[in-house]
Amino acid sequence: MAYKSLLTISADPVRAPQTFATAASLTIAQDGHLEALALGVDRAQLGYSYVGASAIILQAAQENATADVKAVEAAIQTAARAAGPTLRWSMESAIAMIGGLADLIAQRARFADLVVLTKPYGEKHGDEEEAIVETAMFEGQAPVLVLPDVPMDASNIGKRIVIAWNQSRESMNAIRLALPFLKKADQVWITIIDPPKHGAERSDPGGALCQMLVRHGVRAEVSVLARTMPRISDVLLRHARDVDADMLVMGAYGHSRFRQAILGGATRNMLENTSIPVFMAH
Repeated sequence: MAYKSLLTISADPVRAPQTFATAASLTIAQDGHLEALALGVDRAQLGYSYVGASAIILQAAQENATADVKAVEAAIQTAARAAGPTLRWSMESAIAMIGGLADLIAQRARFADLVVLTKPYGEKHGDEEEAIVETAMFEGQAPVLVLPDVPMDASNIGKRIVIAWNQSRESMNAIRLALPFLKKADQVWITIIDPPKHGAERSDPGGALCQMLVRHGVRAEVSVLARTMPRISDVLLRHARDVDADMLVMGAYGHSRFRQAILGGATRNMLENTSIPVFMAH
């Protein structure tokens, strides 16, 4: 079992080289094919305007989007040359408004085994980056590996993995889709925070999952933690630092995306604060 079809999507020429380089390294390790989508985002927001101004705004937005996509293309081509001749890859370019991203991305993500994307939150991150991550998971039904905004050695990703386990459907789906990483990891920690006292796993939290993974050859153990911090994501990230993990696997958006956006949640908090790659699926 391996990821043979990988996809990376870039709308920012600054972060595109790092994201592509990591995706390329993973692709070579999996003996797969990497597809890159270079995006230019048309940011025209037409509301009230003077007569004749709409055409000017549309033209300027198109010109900016065209310049952006060309810059992303150039960044990806440079990163591809640096990856070496063993990388099998292809690139497609497109310009779209934020409202039209869903169909464009879903059409490609649904045929990918893994989508590698940049962290959607942070300084100078556009609104389209959150839309790209969510669309790949929801409309594309693909697992997503979200990379932090820090340089990293891609060859070390997935050697020490923390799993966030809460018995949810989303969490189980993420674990199944992450098996190619989990089976190659040196160590995996099934991490449970404040397990329910009256749940199905009350006598052996994480035991059944650990047994399943061990049968797959995963070097797994269970870590039961108390919720000593206000946010679950903070407890998970602290545990990941304590064990020197280089990846976190979790189910995404257990609540509605609207509630996550308004009230926050483990998914959003994790993506805002993580310094290690996060493997997510819904």
